[in-house]
Amino acid sequence: MQLSQKGCEATKWIMTLVSVSSLLFMGGCQEGHGQQAAPVRIPEVATVVVEQQKVQLSTDLPGRTSPHLVAEIRPQVNGIIQKRLFKEGSDVKAGALLYQIDPAPFQAAYDSAKASLAKAQANLPSVQSRASRYKELLADKAVSRQDFDDAAAAMQQAQAEIEFWKAQVEAAHINLGYTRVTAPISGRIGKSTVTDGALVTAYQPLALATIQQLDPIYVDVTQSSAELLRLRRNMETGQLSADRKNGKAVRILLEDGTDYPEEGVLQFADVTVDASTGSFNVRIIVPNPKSLLLPGMFVRAVVQEGIAEQAILVPQQGVSRNAKGEATALIVDEKETVQQRMLTLNRAIGNQWLVASGLCPGDRLVVEGMMNVRPGATVKTVAADMSRINAAASGASCKPVKTN
Repeated sequence: MQLSQKGCEATKWIMTLVSVSSLLFMGGCQEGHGQQAAPVRIPEVATVVVEQQKVQLSTDLPGRTSPHLVAEIRPQVNGIIQKRLFKEGSDVKAGALLYQIDPAPFQAAYDSAKASLAKAQANLPSVQSRASRYKELLADKAVSRQDFDDAAAAMQQAQAEIEFWKAQVEAAHINLGYTRVTAPISGRIGKSTVTDGALVTAYQPLALATIQQLDPIYVDVTQSSAELLRLRRNMETGQLSADRKNGKAVRILLEDGTDYPEEGVLQFADVTVDASTGSFNVRIIVPNPKSLLLPGMFVRAVVQEGIAEQAILVPQQGVSRNAKGEATALIVDEKETVQQRMLTLNRAIGNQWLVASGLCPGDRLVVEGMMNVRPGATVKTVAADMSRINAAASGASCKPVKTN
């Protein structure tokens, strides 16, 4: 009896649990059938309208500076350096005395040549008089023809001797002048390779010093021949037009990326392409009044290519790359549907891409919210805040960190 009573109580307890579970399940079903489904949320994207604009294109070319003029100072006579008359690293003027070579032997040679010239000139009148008298006597047959010929030859020899010693005097004077080693050009002189008392020889391989003219200064850059062909092709097809006002103006960037205050001028482009690199040299002349640019410095030259009359520039954040590395962009059509476009990019200009193909004027380019949409999706568009986008790209939106 006790077992049967306990079994009944257990059965009642199980039935009660089943009833409660059924009621809860039925209530949940009724609640689910009575509730309405939530509406589908349309994603929102920010777009910019693609427009054509006039853009001045330029090319950034690497290069190095070189002096406008270079003069290596070498002696033209043998001798001993008596004195160095300049300060190393200073600016010198053309004609300034740099070295004094001992002039004593050259002065003696000059004086000797002058004395010999004077002797030859003193002998000339008597020889001329004899030749003149013999000519008159020859007419009267008072002297023989042979005597007259000898007198005439002596006069010519005396005249030739005078010309010889004149040349010797001039040569001795030139050599004496070469003992004063002067600056052939104005510029900045470097270190001296000799000191007082050093023996130097004429036209020796080692230069005594080097003068470099730094104002103006040259900037030699290299440009690929492929770029030149592309530029000419764009000019011929009308994609670029020549900038006649600033076509030869060149902006110089220093090694640290800052702008050089003076603007250069394109002087010439070489006519020969280097077979090993496929590039040619371009020379730019740049004012250098404060000697900020020194020979051998690495700089970058921003050379003007021309003007693109109908260029398309889009923010860089509106362009992405697919798995193949191809440039793609999302646009919104007139039905508010997202479409994907394949782009051909020309170059980066600031925080924008110059688009060669793939976009048309009037297209609405998605620049914000791209991660939330896919091609074919319906979206809601709002105008992008370009001032905020540009500020973020240039770093203007960054706030300085306060330090204690």
